[in-house]
Amino acid sequence: MAMKVYNEELSANCYKVRLLSALLDIPVEYVSVDFANGAHKKSPIIDLNPFGQLPILEDGDVVVRDSQAILIYLARKFGGEAWFPTEPASMARVAQWLMVAENEIARGPADARRHDKFGRKLDIDEARAAARHILTIMDRHLEKRQWLALGRPTIADVACMPYVALSGEGGVPLDPYPAVSAWVERIKKLPRFVGMPGH
Repeated sequence: MAMKVYNEELSANCYKVRLLSALLDIPVEYVSVDFANGAHKKSPIIDLNPFGQLPILEDGDVVVRDSQAILIYLARKFGGEAWFPTEPASMARVAQWLMVAENEIARGPADARRHDKFGRKLDIDEARAAARHILTIMDRHLEKRQWLALGRPTIADVACMPYVALSGEGGVPLDPYPAVSAWVERIKKLPRFVGMPGH
Protein backbone atom coordinates (compact mmCIF):
# COMPACT_ATOMS: atom_id res chain seq x y z
CA MET A 1 0.00 0.00 0.00
CA ALA A 2 1.41 3.41 -0.98
CA MET A 3 2.10 5.95 1.72
CA LYS A 4 -0.33 8.84 1.99
CA VAL A 5 0.63 12.45 2.41
CA TYR A 6 -2.06 14.98 3.29
CA ASN A 7 -1.06 17.87 1.10
CA GLU A 8 -1.80 21.49 0.19
CA GLU A 9 -0.43 22.50 -3.19
CA LEU A 10 0.72 26.05 -2.31
CA SER A 11 2.34 25.09 1.00
CA ALA A 12 6.12 25.08 0.72
CA ASN A 13 6.25 22.75 3.73
CA CYS A 14 4.15 20.23 1.81
CA TYR A 15 6.32 20.80 -1.23
CA LYS A 16 9.42 19.73 0.73
CA VAL A 17 7.86 16.29 1.11
CA ARG A 18 6.80 16.13 -2.55
CA LEU A 19 10.33 17.11 -3.60
CA LEU A 20 12.16 14.52 -1.50
CA SER A 21 9.68 11.83 -2.52
CA ALA A 22 10.36 12.66 -6.17
CA LEU A 23 14.16 12.78 -5.72
CA LEU A 24 14.10 9.36 -4.01
CA ASP A 25 11.47 8.00 -6.42
CA ILE A 26 9.13 7.02 -3.55
CA PRO A 27 5.55 6.11 -4.50
CA VAL A 28 3.24 8.40 -2.52
CA GLU A 29 -0.50 9.03 -2.72
CA TYR A 30 -1.17 12.73 -2.19
CA VAL A 31 -4.47 13.59 -0.52
CA SER A 32 -5.48 17.18 -1.24
CA VAL A 33 -6.76 19.07 1.81
CA ASP A 34 -9.04 22.10 1.44
CA PHE A 35 -6.88 24.34 3.61
CA ALA A 36 -8.67 27.56 2.62
CA ASN A 37 -11.96 26.26 4.03
CA GLY A 38 -10.44 24.91 7.23
CA ALA A 39 -10.42 21.17 6.46
CA HIS A 40 -7.11 20.92 8.36
CA LYS A 41 -8.95 21.86 11.58
CA LYS A 42 -11.56 19.09 11.23
CA SER A 43 -11.67 15.29 11.13
CA PRO A 44 -9.88 13.33 9.77
CA ILE A 45 -6.92 15.77 9.67
CA ILE A 46 -7.20 17.03 13.24
CA ASP A 47 -7.36 13.39 14.41
CA LEU A 48 -4.02 12.69 12.71
CA ASN A 49 -2.37 15.93 13.79
CA PRO A 50 -3.82 17.80 16.79
CA PHE A 51 -1.83 20.87 15.72
CA GLY A 52 -4.05 21.12 12.62
CA GLN A 53 -1.08 21.55 10.29
CA LEU A 54 0.08 20.03 7.02
CA PRO A 55 1.80 17.97 5.75
CA ILE A 56 0.99 14.69 7.49
CA LEU A 57 2.45 11.36 6.38
CA GLU A 58 0.59 8.10 6.90
CA ASP A 59 2.60 4.91 6.32
CA GLY A 60 0.51 1.98 7.55
CA ASP A 61 0.30 2.44 11.32
CA VAL A 62 2.96 5.16 11.34
CA VAL A 63 1.75 8.76 11.33
CA VAL A 64 4.34 11.55 11.14
CA ARG A 65 3.56 15.27 11.33
CA ASP A 66 5.86 18.24 10.58
CA SER A 67 7.68 18.53 7.29
CA GLN A 68 11.19 18.26 8.78
CA ALA A 69 10.24 15.10 10.71
CA ILE A 70 8.73 13.62 7.54
CA LEU A 71 11.93 14.37 5.62
CA ILE A 72 13.91 12.50 8.28
CA TYR A 73 11.53 9.53 8.12
CA LEU A 74 11.65 9.29 4.33
CA ALA A 75 15.41 9.83 4.14
CA ARG A 76 16.17 7.13 6.70
CA LYS A 77 13.62 4.66 5.30
CA PHE A 78 14.44 5.09 1.59
CA GLY A 79 17.65 7.10 1.20
CA GLY A 80 20.30 5.05 2.97
CA GLU A 81 23.13 7.20 4.32
CA ALA A 82 22.96 9.70 1.48
CA TRP A 83 20.26 12.15 2.55
CA PHE A 84 20.35 11.94 6.38
CA PRO A 85 23.48 10.12 7.53
CA THR A 86 23.84 8.43 10.92
CA GLU A 87 27.51 9.36 11.42
CA PRO A 88 27.26 11.83 14.34
CA ALA A 89 29.09 14.86 12.89
CA SER A 90 27.38 14.57 9.50
CA MET A 91 23.98 14.05 11.12
CA ALA A 92 24.50 17.15 13.28
CA ARG A 93 25.52 19.25 10.26
CA VAL A 94 22.29 18.28 8.49
CA ALA A 95 20.16 18.67 11.64
CA GLN A 96 21.38 22.19 12.35
CA TRP A 97 20.02 23.30 8.95
CA LEU A 98 16.69 21.59 9.68
CA MET A 99 16.51 23.88 12.72
CA VAL A 100 17.23 26.90 10.50
CA ALA A 101 14.30 25.85 8.28
CA GLU A 102 12.04 25.68 11.36
CA ASN A 103 13.24 28.96 12.86
CA GLU A 104 15.08 31.63 10.86
CA ILE A 105 13.60 30.71 7.48
CA ALA A 106 10.11 30.24 8.93
CA ARG A 107 10.22 33.61 10.69
CA GLY A 108 11.86 35.37 7.72
CA PRO A 109 11.08 34.44 4.08
CA ALA A 110 8.15 32.18 5.01
CA ASP A 111 6.41 34.77 7.22
CA ALA A 112 6.96 37.52 4.64
CA ARG A 113 5.35 35.30 1.98
CA ARG A 114 2.44 34.47 4.29
CA HIS A 115 1.81 38.20 4.73
CA ASP A 116 2.06 39.20 1.07
CA LYS A 117 0.53 36.16 -0.62
CA PHE A 118 -2.02 34.96 1.94
CA GLY A 119 -2.83 38.11 3.95
CA ARG A 120 -1.52 36.84 7.29
CA LYS A 121 -1.41 39.63 9.87
CA LEU A 122 2.16 40.00 11.14
CA ASP A 123 4.97 42.54 11.34
CA ILE A 124 6.06 42.54 7.70
CA ASP A 125 9.07 44.82 8.30
CA GLU A 126 10.35 42.43 10.95
CA ALA A 127 9.78 39.41 8.69
CA ARG A 128 11.59 41.01 5.75
CA ALA A 129 14.49 42.06 7.99
CA ALA A 130 14.72 38.48 9.29
CA ALA A 131 14.61 37.21 5.70
CA ARG A 132 17.46 39.47 4.61
CA HIS A 133 19.47 38.45 7.68
CA ILE A 134 19.22 34.67 7.06
CA LEU A 135 19.73 35.10 3.30
CA THR A 136 22.94 37.05 3.99
CA ILE A 137 24.20 34.27 6.29
CA MET A 138 23.28 31.58 3.75
CA ASP A 139 24.89 33.50 0.88
CA ARG A 140 28.20 33.76 2.74
CA HIS A 141 27.99 30.07 3.67
CA LEU A 142 27.24 29.01 0.09
CA GLU A 143 30.01 31.15 -1.43
CA LYS A 144 32.43 28.44 -0.26
CA ARG A 145 30.39 25.29 -0.92
CA GLN A 146 27.77 23.83 -3.23
CA TRP A 147 25.44 22.34 -0.59
CA LEU A 148 24.39 23.47 2.87
CA ALA A 149 25.56 20.62 5.09
CA LEU A 150 27.76 18.09 3.29
CA GLY A 151 29.53 17.70 -0.04
CA ARG A 152 26.29 16.45 -1.61
CA PRO A 153 22.59 17.31 -1.42
CA THR A 154 20.85 16.24 1.79
CA ILE A 155 17.52 16.91 3.45
CA ALA A 156 19.12 20.13 4.74
CA ASP A 157 18.88 21.51 1.20
CA VAL A 158 15.37 20.12 0.68
CA ALA A 159 14.16 21.63 3.97
CA CYS A 160 15.64 25.10 3.42
CA MET A 161 15.18 25.66 -0.32
CA PRO A 162 11.41 26.12 -0.84
CA TYR A 163 10.72 29.24 1.24
CA VAL A 164 14.09 30.70 0.22
CA ALA A 165 13.32 30.16 -3.47
CA LEU A 166 9.91 31.83 -2.97
CA SER A 167 11.24 34.75 -0.92
CA GLY A 168 10.40 37.16 -3.73
CA GLU A 169 6.72 36.45 -3.00
CA GLY A 170 7.34 38.10 0.37
CA GLY A 171 9.03 41.18 -1.09
CA VAL A 172 12.61 39.93 -0.63
CA PRO A 173 14.08 39.13 -4.06
CA LEU A 174 17.10 36.84 -4.34
CA ASP A 175 19.06 39.12 -6.70
CA PRO A 176 21.41 40.40 -3.95
CA TYR A 177 22.26 36.82 -2.95
CA PRO A 178 24.02 35.22 -5.95
CA ALA A 179 25.38 32.20 -4.06
CA VAL A 180 21.89 31.39 -2.76
CA SER A 181 20.44 31.80 -6.25
CA ALA A 182 23.08 29.45 -7.69
CA TRP A 183 22.30 26.88 -4.96
CA VAL A 184 18.57 27.00 -5.81
CA GLU A 185 19.45 26.38 -9.47
CA ARG A 186 21.66 23.41 -8.51
CA ILE A 187 18.74 21.84 -6.65
CA LYS A 188 16.49 22.36 -9.68
CA LYS A 189 18.98 20.39 -11.79
CA LEU A 190 18.88 17.29 -9.56
CA PRO A 191 17.52 14.14 -11.24
CA ARG A 192 13.74 13.78 -10.84
CA PHE A 193 13.38 17.34 -9.47
CA VAL A 194 9.77 18.54 -9.38
CA GLY A 195 8.80 22.18 -9.09
CA MET A 196 6.04 23.86 -7.18
CA PRO A 197 3.73 26.73 -8.09
CA GLY A 198 5.83 29.91 -8.09
CA HIS A 199 9.21 28.25 -8.74
